Amino acid sequence: MKYFLIAGEASGDLHASNLMKGLMDADPRAQFRYMGGDQMQEVAEGRILHYRETNYMMLDVLLHLRKIFRTMKRLREEILRWRPDVVIPVDYPGFNLRITRYVHSRGFRVFYFISPKVWAWKQKRVRQLRQYTDRLFVILPFEVEFFRRFGMEVEYQGNPLVDPVSGYLRDFEGKEQWKSRLDLGQRPVVALLAGSRKKEIEALLPLMVRLADAYPGYQFVVAGAPSIEPSFYERFLKGTPVKIVFGETYGLLATAVGGIVTSGTATLEAAMFGLPQAVVYKTGWPAYTLAKWIIKVNFISLVNLIQGRELVKEIIQKDLYHSMKEELDRLLKDPAARKSMQAGYRELMGKLGEEGVSSRIGKRMVELLKTEAA
Repeated sequence: MKYFLIAGEASGDLHASNLMKGLMDADPRAQFRYMGGDQMQEVAEGRILHYRETNYMMLDVLLHLRKIFRTMKRLREEILRWRPDVVIPVDYPGFNLRITRYVHSRGFRVFYFISPKVWAWKQKRVRQLRQYTDRLFVILPFEVEFFRRFGMEVEYQGNPLVDPVSGYLRDFEGKEQWKSRLDLGQRPVVALLAGSRKKEIEALLPLMVRLADAYPGYQFVVAGAPSIEPSFYERFLKGTPVKIVFGETYGLLATAVGGIVTSGTATLEAAMFGLPQAVVYKTGWPAYTLAKWIIKVNFISLVNLIQGRELVKEIIQKDLYHSMKEELDRLLKDPAARKSMQAGYRELMGKLGEEGVSSRIGKRMVELLKTEAA
């Protein structure tokens, strides 16, 4: 069968690439077309556009609307030409919900993979999802009850991050070997994950880098985002002791003794590696003020949202440097605090499902398509 996937950012690229593997397991003759990134391209040919074509934050979207609409038009035309058996939007709601409405109205099946965070804000999008989506595949356990309240067909097979994290840990070379391979020396490592978009990095990385001067006994290492060119980081790291690695985020999370992590998928990944972390976020004041009015949840990190309580400290918007330093002190110097957080992580892991999540999702999608085609 023919599968058309649309992923608009780094986390979507990761999840979509693993889903593609699951689809290929269930359907060895699977064919793909997609908008996505390098990880999807490693799985199969068929990329039409890189997600960089549409990956903008908030107000930047307004400056690039014409380019974004051209990208949508190109994808719609390719879907009509290629006629896939199913279109699979991956998160990225502002873009993907427009595509979903168009293709569903023209008779294409739509399996939405990774729900937009409508439980946090813009609940009116639930109506669009219900109307233009044949099946919703969610990856957070609390989403099942939320969407079923609206009469939607919802599938939860676990969180697909379980697969790559478990696989990595099974084959991990070891902390000392990893540091040696990357020439990082012997000091314990603190991980800095500043986000995957340039605006996030500009807002947060300079503050993260300042921490290194306060901890001479540790080495601070940045996880470079795959969608950002190395030269972009130079202005923040030049003249500092902070190092950067690319394509080694999981090794960094497995090795580090503490971390400062920008809110997003990386907070859940850090928890799955057992990394004591503080979660940070900063945006422009107009956007922050608006968000305070419209966001309907108590937490910003996936770890806390799934647990329903503050397991990891969330540091948002104000006095970030001093708050980060205070929490990092606690995580590095208080064994009881580390153990408590890691115990919470183990409880969280029990909610995320066993290995084989992407295979189960892929198998279920193929089953549904074959049943409806029969």
